[in-house]
Amino acid sequence: MFERTWTVRFSDTDPFGIAHYPRIVDAIHETSDMFMQELGFPFWELASDHDTGFPLVEMDFEFDNPVEAGDDVLITLEPDPSTRSVRFVYEAHVGDTPVFSGYEQRVYAAMDGGATEIPREIREGFVARAEE
Repeated sequence: MFERTWTVRFSDTDPFGIAHYPRIVDAIHETSDMFMQELGFPFWELASDHDTGFPLVEMDFEFDNPVEAGDDVLITLEPDPSTRSVRFVYEAHVGDTPVFSGYEQRVYAAMDGGATEIPREIREGFVARAEE
């Protein structure tokens, strides 16, 4: 499992101090970027060096409680890989309060199109992090 803390800034919120939905989505995407970088396979290197990537094909989230300016949101990501895709499962809390949960479904694909098998070393990294 991967964990990171997102501190909600005033610029992430509306005039009432509640985080904008697009800023939460940005935090989710940034979490997957950080996870892949820590795993040793940053998205940008997959694209530039290998002409592959993990395009997002589906996402679904439930928002349980508002996220407010100043909150430190603990976001966890647990990968659930298959042969050609990976589901990143997220949970987020402020203290003990759940604020959102859901998933991103990403397919491993070549830049010239079409899903392909996830390389062994990436898949092994996903499996190792899922077992933590």
